[in-house]
Order: sequence, then structure tokens, then C-alpha cells
Amino acid sequence: MQTPVIETIGLTKTYGTGEVAVHALRGIDLRIASGEFVAIVGPSGSGKSTLLNILGCLDRPTSGQYLLDGQDVSRLGRNELASIRNRKIGFVFQSYNLLPHLTAVQNVALPLLYCRDGRLSDRERFLRAVEALKAVGLEDRLRHRPNQLSGGQQQRVAIARALVNRPAILLADEPTGNLDRRSGKEILDLLALLHAQGMTLVLVTHDPEASAIAQRVVLLRDGQIVSDSYNGKNGRWAYLRPPEGALR
Repeated sequence: MQTPVIETIGLTKTYGTGEVAVHALRGIDLRIASGEFVAIVGPSGSGKSTLLNILGCLDRPTSGQYLLDGQDVSRLGRNELASIRNRKIGFVFQSYNLLPHLTAVQNVALPLLYCRDGRLSDRERFLRAVEALKAVGLEDRLRHRPNQLSGGQQQRVAIARALVNRPAILLADEPTGNLDRRSGKEILDLLALLHAQGMTLVLVTHDPEASAIAQRVVLLRDGQIVSDSYNGKNGRWAYLRPPEGALR
């Protein structure tokens, strides 16, 4: 059996203590193969973003294990987690998080300043950023600042920034949440293209159209996985057995 790129075992996350404790995650067992596209859905407060933050090494679980490429990263320190994020994971958020005073190409190049695999020259960072912007269809917007771009274009810049370090995994938290339907569809088409090119994607969404393009849909409720289903023809991922009682 192929080793999952992402695996959680009994993952929990609790905020606070005693009577005011909030149990955001309650024993999450999840396995995701390299190259798979998984949508995580559920009502507000179900633990979706908490889970994504842990998968992205932005937070640590209270208990349980998180294996990333077979390495247990559950108890790593901040610096070690930052190194893993920089090398392996790209992030896309609902609010874009672009710096308003920088151009598109400057925003995309920012993560390369923290690349730990070796220093890149200014020219190398520029060329890598241009390459990423070309990949999302914005090669004609290199010098535009965020306020000169539409919402959809800003999200494309954010995706290019997530891709510039050539990560193996892309995590997206409600990437179409601030967009109109047309712009949202363009972003979903882009995510589908990235997946077709072999990238592992994990998408948190409330949008049924977004979850419909994923291979697999994981439903969270009250911090637990209540179903784990495969979309239509994607049965070749069936070796990643969903939790007991999952929909198939």
C-alpha cells in the first residue's frame, strides 16, 4: 500500500481548559494519498479550519499524531514547522493576504526570501515569480498592485505565491468565498488544472460547486469525521479506506 502523504491518527485539538474547554477536533483519523484532491466540508464550527491549520503546520494538535510524508510532525518546534511549511506546503486563503504596496510579482516572490534550500539572487526570485504568475494566467499583470486587480485576479496572485516554492501540497481555505460566481469558477478551474498536473490539494469549502470538483469529500461535524466519500469515477483511490461507516 502506498504511504499517504498526509495521515492523522487520533488527532484532537482543545482550546481552553475545564468547563470552558472547546473541543475543536475529536479524534480525527484521515489519510490522503499523493496527488489526491480532497474537499473538507461541514457547518461553521465543525473544525474544518482547525484541521487545515494543523495539516499546514500552522498549529499543533493537543493529542494524536500527524504524519507528513511519513514524518511525525505533531510535536515539532516552531522553527522546524516553519521549515516544513516553506519546503512542502502552499497556502491559499479566502482573503488573499496580499501586501497592498507591492506589485503582483513582488507579492509572489516574497516566500522565496525565506527559502532555506539556498539563497536565490534577485534575478532568480523575479524569474521564479514570473513563472508562477504565468502558470495562473497573469503574465500581463506583473506590475499591477492589488487595488488594480479584480478579486479573481488577486486570488490568482495568491495562488501563484503559494506555488512559487514548488510545494508538494496545496491547502486552500475557502478560496472562492470572496468571489462572484464567474471569478469563483475560474479559480476552481485553476485548482482542477493544478490537480491534473499532479499536485495534492486539500480544500476547505462551504461551496457545493467547489466540493464537486474534488475526488473525495470529507464531512466534519462537531470535530469528527462523519462521512468520507469518493466522487463518482475516482474509485482508484479506494485503497485509502475511509473510516468505518463512511459513505462510498
